Amino acid sequence: MELKGRIISKGVAEGEALTTSQPISFYGGVNPKTGMIIEKKHELQGKKVKDKILVFPTGKGSTVGSYTLYRMKKNNTAPAGIINEKSETVVAVGAIISEIPCVDKIDISKIETGDTIRLENDVVEIEKRRTPR
Repeated sequence: MELKGRIISKGVAEGEALTTSQPISFYGGVNPKTGMIIEKKHELQGKKVKDKILVFPTGKGSTVGSYTLYRMKKNNTAPAGIINEKSETVVAVGAIISEIPCVDKIDISKIETGDTIRLENDVVEIEKRRTPR
């Protein structure tokens, strides 16, 4: 399946999708040293975003979140790519300064955790995960 969105940060990324229906705050919600979601009661709490294609509706929280995403890139704990329904300023700036491919205006309900994603500029290719029989 292929979806087309709007480029926020150009680039190519491939990896396993890690999806949530909840917004993510990088400042205070993700540990930049480990890449783990630490926000209490978040549906991804305890999951690592490193090398994943992180799929979430939008960002939230402080503008320091942009710098946190940049720190994650420098620490090698950042996601390989980001897919949003609506990328707000914090995520957009963080993705751009960190050179993390990012796209928005995507129907994220079509992507499930475990799907294989190839993100190239404004195109999202989805290979559905195979369910064991």
